[in-house]
Amino acid sequence: MERVLTLFTSSLLLGLGLLGLCSLAAFFGVQRLTASAHMNASPSFVRVIHASPDVGTADVFVDGSKLLSSFAFGSVTDYAAIPAGPHKVQISLVGKGIGASVINETLSVTPGLAYTVAAIGTRAIGLSLEVFIDNNLLSPNTTKLRVYQLSPDAGAVSVSTGTSPLLQGSTYQSASQYLVVPAGGYTFTVDASTNNAVVSTSTTLDANMVESLFVVGMFNGSPQSELVVSQAAGLPNVPNTGSDPNVFAPQLDRAQPITPWSWPLAIVSLLCVSSGLFMRRNAAKR
Repeated sequence: MERVLTLFTSSLLLGLGLLGLCSLAAFFGVQRLTASAHMNASPSFVRVIHASPDVGTADVFVDGSKLLSSFAFGSVTDYAAIPAGPHKVQISLVGKGIGASVINETLSVTPGLAYTVAAIGTRAIGLSLEVFIDNNLLSPNTTKLRVYQLSPDAGAVSVSTGTSPLLQGSTYQSASQYLVVPAGGYTFTVDASTNNAVVSTSTTLDANMVESLFVVGMFNGSPQSELVVSQAAGLPNVPNTGSDPNVFAPQLDRAQPITPWSWPLAIVSLLCVSSGLFMRRNAAKR
């Protein structure tokens, strides 16, 4: 009788212990699924610039639907929220239709990240899309400045404001690091030493904004080289300014927080399992 009671008690302890451990595993599994669902629901933010000299005014299609119509060379869109994941992007001359696309690429975007997608290149070197990951987390009371070198024949360029150099050796299809500068009026000069030519523009930088300076066009050809200026505030619906590319991505691999009751439940469950096994072992020896 004592052996039967011992086996019953050990089975009960084992059952309670395993039930507790399974409950913990299920709880944290649901937490991870909830975090993953939140990640998947978070949009990406994308803007587009037309910087391909050999593509005139164009129509832009995304996933088969027209996104932009009569998109002129040198134009920059605002950031738009789009679902994360792969998207097919096609660009054709205005009015020619999606079947006459001269650029066809599939781009994959990550939740919470901000992107600049540039249509670049010439027919001689190839037409394509260049994708840059942006970080529009604002620097309080200052302006963040980034230079995108998208002129096919400019070579490595240097950028200055007045007599103050800002950066050197910015090559084609590249974007500079972000520079933090005081708000105010500036005249930016881009020196393309390969062509012994310069191009400049004047603009006012506002505090708490992100300024983009795009070098586009041809220093020897048409359309002529120019500097395109675009200012953007923080993007919507994301903590802080909404455009910090590190807000969401690192959370995928972070451990879930331990709740106050989880440690006691885990300890009690393990004690129940251990006691049940111990009692069974002793009963088997009798």
